[in-house]
Amino acid sequence: MISERLNYICRNQQRLRAEEYIHLRDALNQDGNVDPSNIGQRVILPSSFTGSPRYLHEKTQDAMTYVRNYGRPDLFVTFTCNPEWPEIKAELLPDQRSFDRHDIISRVFHLKMKNS
Repeated sequence: MISERLNYICRNQQRLRAEEYIHLRDALNQDGNVDPSNIGQRVILPSSFTGSPRYLHEKTQDAMTYVRNYGRPDLFVTFTCNPEWPEIKAELLPDQRSFDRHDIISRVFHLKMKNS
């Protein structure tokens, strides 16, 4: 499923308007340490791709907006999940451990939270 989403993103960069990310293009053009022959094919992950740096940045910005509009929180609540859940273990490759795949842990946790 993730590979299908990544494949879609890779094949539809024009449709996703990846060329509009002028700041990235400017950074690549102005950075003296970047060798254009070593870059390969540029694929930009949209902020809707769960777990990508842009997704995490967007969520952080959302949290800061809540703080700005509603004030500082009174409580800081955290949730944990068991990385030994069978649903997580079933998705791991033979040599992987659960803490190697935080994306699987967060997806399973999110699914279990939605179902409860």
